[in-house]
Amino acid sequence: MSSRLFKKVVKEQEQIQQQRQETEEEEQLNDDESESPESGSRPSINPFDLLNDGDDDPEPEETEIADESLIQDKNSRELSAQHSTIDVVPASNHKSKKKKKKKSKESSTSSTDRVERSLDAALDNLSLDTNSSSHQPGPINVKLQNAKAHDNFVKQQSVFILQVDPKYLNVENELRRIFGSKVVKSFERSHQSGSSRQVRGGRRGSHHIRKTVLVSSSDQWPRWDGSFFMEFLETRDGYSYFRYVHSPSYGQAQRAFEAAQAIHDLNSVASVLLYHPYHLDSLITMADYFKFVGEHQMAADAVAKCLYALECAWHPMFTPLQANCQLKISHETNKPLFKSLFIHMINMDRRGCHRSALEVCKLLLSLDSDDPMGALFCIDYFALRAGEYAWLEQFSENYKSDNSLWLFPNFSYSLSVCRFYLEREETSQNADIDTGKATSADLMKQALMLHPSVLKKLVAKVPLKDQAWTNILKHTYFHSDQTKIPSLDHLISIYVERSYIIWRLPDLQKLLRDTAQLVIETLEDNKSEAKDWACVREEAFPSEKNEYGHLMVQDFSDSVPTLPPDNLQNFVVDARMGEAVHNGQFANPLDGDQAPPLRDVANRNPLAVLFESMLPWVNYGDGRDFNGADEDNQINGHGQDNQDN
Repeated sequence: MSSRLFKKVVKEQEQIQQQRQETEEEEQLNDDESESPESGSRPSINPFDLLNDGDDDPEPEETEIADESLIQDKNSRELSAQHSTIDVVPASNHKSKKKKKKKSKESSTSSTDRVERSLDAALDNLSLDTNSSSHQPGPINVKLQNAKAHDNFVKQQSVFILQVDPKYLNVENELRRIFGSKVVKSFERSHQSGSSRQVRGGRRGSHHIRKTVLVSSSDQWPRWDGSFFMEFLETRDGYSYFRYVHSPSYGQAQRAFEAAQAIHDLNSVASVLLYHPYHLDSLITMADYFKFVGEHQMAADAVAKCLYALECAWHPMFTPLQANCQLKISHETNKPLFKSLFIHMINMDRRGCHRSALEVCKLLLSLDSDDPMGALFCIDYFALRAGEYAWLEQFSENYKSDNSLWLFPNFSYSLSVCRFYLEREETSQNADIDTGKATSADLMKQALMLHPSVLKKLVAKVPLKDQAWTNILKHTYFHSDQTKIPSLDHLISIYVERSYIIWRLPDLQKLLRDTAQLVIETLEDNKSEAKDWACVREEAFPSEKNEYGHLMVQDFSDSVPTLPPDNLQNFVVDARMGEAVHNGQFANPLDGDQAPPLRDVANRNPLAVLFESMLPWVNYGDGRDFNGADEDNQINGHGQDNQDN
């Protein structure tokens, strides 16, 4: 056999072997595709990436995905072919590449179909009507989840709207913004020099005073004695619950205070503070006494000491500025914090620090969801005085998310005032007015229709003396200042006492007068509206009892009380206590329960003597031994000055 014939036979055998190998490869590839139909598709697809793109151009997106899958499929096929045909001659590679190109075209079509099916499945999973991850029926499970989500959203909004900004809690910072740093520094220097003269001769404290958030502590205050602390109770509904706990030594001081209260002895209260300088009830009582005799700075210092001690006792987990903690007033030991914060808030407002008072009011409202101190009925006033109009609107919409705050008389009128100033800001800034919200005139009309008795009390309290007001009050709808609903009448009295000063501005008076005349015209055209609004009042305040009787109207007043508060009527007021406590010394208790002799009256505080004479257990005789009209004129002068202030 010739060599040429031998080479020809060998070549034919090699071609037959190559054809067999290619046939086996094709069968193997077909088996792989049938076992893993998604082997050529993309490993994972994020449906949120597709939802972010536009819906008007879906074809390029699908083409890109198909191309990527085609490239991946082609690369994998080529790698597998190279490993399986490593000994094949180059002539057979052209045939295999043609076949693979044909297969890649088919795989690209199938991968595109698979991508479309996976997208449809992803969109179905995102639907709010079904829940594929649960074995329960879809609509029922979705309703439960939506209810829980709504409750969580409401809690988050309520918490967010009541969060406190600590930089606004500092009164000195707000005073600097109002009066300037130079004025505040000069006042602080004079105050510090006066206090240094008062403690001259005494031992100066060398201890370190902790810095607190609620108040600015003084270096002259005693060291925190740790006589009470705060304990963690539980976590429920996203809130952490706490309460204060008294030590045995504090319990002894509390019993001594109650004994002093039983015998009407203010000197004994001061002696309690001698040994327990941070006894809270004693400090609050002395603060009321100092306010009663006109020593407002000393009263503010006593309340500040209370807040300093209460903050020093905070639990490490207690974060009240985040509005996620509850300190229920139902625990007796928690009551001093609420009393101190309320007095501190009123003191800030009297000093003109309305933004600081607003932050304290938010803190007071967040500590107990039941609002035992009535912070809800003065927070609108502080927001208006601080110029926080946008926050007030947001608060009325988001607080507890029941959209019922407008039913209260204070919010009904304050939201109209708030919208009035927001409209003015939008006009001055040439901004687009939000047509989706009611105008200030509409809100004022709603307030007057819902609470018409407010108008007569405001006219008398502000006062408003124009003849137009007299004509308005002659109408039967505004003729009465009572609604015959005890709870509502009490809240109206609180609102007028708290916010009457806002209505001294001429622009607001014009808004109120024009809207009142519009209400009269509306009632003349349709008298049935009066009955409709009366039904709304009765549904909003259905109780026949005064549900807010625990809130005293005088507590919301800016005027200084001219009579002793109820808790001070149980004490014999000795004016020497004011000077003694101010100098860091304490007088001995008086012998017996009788008042001092008449010859010592001339050396005492005249205003204190006047109020002391009103106490039922004090007897000064008929008062004929006084030295004529000089003392009387002096007493009357002091009383008049106190009322004017």
